[in-house]
Amino acid sequence: MTGTPAQDLGALTAALARITSAGPVSASLFDYQDGRSWAFDGDRWFHAASTIKIAVLAAIYPTLSARGLDARHRLEIQNQFVSVADGSSYRVPASRDTDAGIHASIDQTMSVSELAHRMIAVSSNLATNLLLDFIGTEHAQRLLAEAGITGVQLVRGVEDDRAFDAGISNRVTANGLVSLLRAILEGRFGSQEDTQAMIATLCAQTFSRGIPAGLPAAERASARIAHKTGEISTATHDAGIVFLEGRAPYVLAVLTGASGPPEERHAPIARISEMVFEVLRG
Repeated sequence: MTGTPAQDLGALTAALARITSAGPVSASLFDYQDGRSWAFDGDRWFHAASTIKIAVLAAIYPTLSARGLDARHRLEIQNQFVSVADGSSYRVPASRDTDAGIHASIDQTMSVSELAHRMIAVSSNLATNLLLDFIGTEHAQRLLAEAGITGVQLVRGVEDDRAFDAGISNRVTANGLVSLLRAILEGRFGSQEDTQAMIATLCAQTFSRGIPAGLPAAERASARIAHKTGEISTATHDAGIVFLEGRAPYVLAVLTGASGPPEERHAPIARISEMVFEVLRG
């Protein structure tokens, strides 16, 4: 796309308006190259799905620091958690997790850094709950508030069905996820070393049908994309920081409520990523 930045972003808004015919879509962008920001229905709430794991990641390092620990600290692998709805216990079924390895490690220990990697790279639900138990949900909420994050509601662990039935769910907005990723990148959740560790963990993401798929092959091969996807029956999301050679990074979040087979659910995210890349390149 060509023209002034405002014209380019206006064209992007018009293109997204057409995409919403297939289902609800929200997007938010911040470009460190020139400080531009843009959003399309950016304050619309969606079920967070696994994008809430970005918030858990952000809360890990200040929690470790406050307790005089580092990411080598080891946690026991157990699979029993307390529902925020009624205090009953629940487990993360192995059949509903993407990480079989951690379920084979019950009663053993793993380092916080390894659990964080599993939580992000392969979206392990059990690793997520172990880390959230270590942090504390209320403490994580305070850390988000202290960093000035709105639009991200971390209220329960994953697979807490009693809470889900009671209407208690983690929620995010596109603007909230962009704000959270910016806070990570800008060092609001730890030291420079902590920040680099969080970015490296997000770059280890193994699911790539969203934001990465929208980049041209040559750009994708040299890019670093620190992102986290999320997908459940009613939501398909991706949010991340895109580091391209020769320019400052940009932060993009795309949240969708489209239904259909996986290729159709991810297609709008890849298409929006492609359009954003074209606007910023232009």
